[in-house]
Amino acid sequence: MKLLGKIALGVSLIAATPAFAEWKSVDDQSRVAFGSIKKDVVGEVHHFNGVSGTVSEAGALKIEIDLSSVETYIDIRNERMAKHVFDAGKATAVISGEIDMEEVNSLKPGEMTIVEVETQLAFAGSENDVDAEMLVARLSDNRVLVTTSDFIMLSTEDLGIDAGIDELMKLAKLPGITRVTPVSIRMVFDK
Repeated sequence: MKLLGKIALGVSLIAATPAFAEWKSVDDQSRVAFGSIKKDVVGEVHHFNGVSGTVSEAGALKIEIDLSSVETYIDIRNERMAKHVFDAGKATAVISGEIDMEEVNSLKPGEMTIVEVETQLAFAGSENDVDAEMLVARLSDNRVLVTTSDFIMLSTEDLGIDAGIDELMKLAKLPGITRVTPVSIRMVFDK
């Protein structure tokens, strides 16, 4: 979740412009993805279909991830992850933070910058601080792209989901699933 928080903050930095209007995510172009390794040798990439966010004119960032929208490309695994790892009762992760707009305001269409971001990730009943380096690119006067510069590495223990991972291993009869996962975030915002 640290990765998600970092990416979200970077997105909010890019979204800030002198026009001072709320930025809203272009949901079909925004994605939070994560990787896993099972049996020590099989790597897989997954993502969430339900990602949306806003950045207010004052710089308040909020990104919501519908954890039940996990897409692993295997239906039974989607169901098991939603139920056992992401807990249907706590099915939304929220990344929030405050953005310093000055760094982003100077970007012109076609320009980009790297920003350090700090956010808070609310996930599965826990709060985690997340720091990351984000690439922010102004695509046009009214559109920005914010993406992780590098992967964000999140610990399943820090996120409080080790018991869910244990249950997945049991159900799938796997000898192991990694307990640290790389996360990438790509958010596109329009105003």
